[in-house]
Amino acid sequence: MGRRITHTGTGAGGTEAAPDGVHDIHWSGERISALAVAVLLFTALFAVDVGLGSLDVTRGAVWTGLSGLVFVILRPSRVSVRPGLLSTRGTLTTGTVRTDCLVSVWCSDGVSQRIILRDTTGGRVEIDPNVLIRNPAMWHRFDDDTRTSIRRGTLRCGATALRQLAERIDRETARTVFRVSGMPRPPLSPGSRS
Repeated sequence: MGRRITHTGTGAGGTEAAPDGVHDIHWSGERISALAVAVLLFTALFAVDVGLGSLDVTRGAVWTGLSGLVFVILRPSRVSVRPGLLSTRGTLTTGTVRTDCLVSVWCSDGVSQRIILRDTTGGRVEIDPNVLIRNPAMWHRFDDDTRTSIRRGTLRCGATALRQLAERIDRETARTVFRVSGMPRPPLSPGSRS
C-alpha cells in the first residue's frame, strides 16, 4: 500500500493543482455493475433457499456475507490524476504516487493486466491500463507527468512500457475514430496485434 502524500502548490507544468483533478469517468457505472452482480447473487441464493424451504438465519447471514464479498472483489478502485499525482482508492486500500517523480513503470501481462508505478518517495500504485485508455483527459495528464519524470532522470525503468502503453492508446483511439466515423479500418501493419 502506498503512502498518502499531500501535494499543494503548483503541479508539474507550473499550473495550480485542481483540488479534484481528473477522475475515471466510468468508475460509477462499474461500481453500480458490481453492486448489481452482488444483489443478483444474493437474490438468487435467497430465492433458492426459500423455494427449498431451507432458509434460516445462518444461511441468510452466509448469503449476505458472500454477496458482500463478491461486491468487495468486483468493486473497482477509484483512480484520479492531478498535476504530479496519481491516486487510487479501493475498498480496503489507498495509494498515491508522484507521477512527475516516477522511478519505475512495469506492465504485467496475463488475465488481469496491471500497471505498477513506483516513485522516488517509495509510493507504489497498481492500476488497470484500461482506466487510462478510456479516459483521454486522465491519460493526457499522466503522460505529461511521466515525460517530466523522464526529463528529470528519475525514471530508471519503464520508458519502454510507457511507449508501448502510448502506442496501445493511439491504436485504441484510431479504432474509435474509425468506428464512430463509419470508415473502414485500415489494415494492420505486420508487427501489430489486433
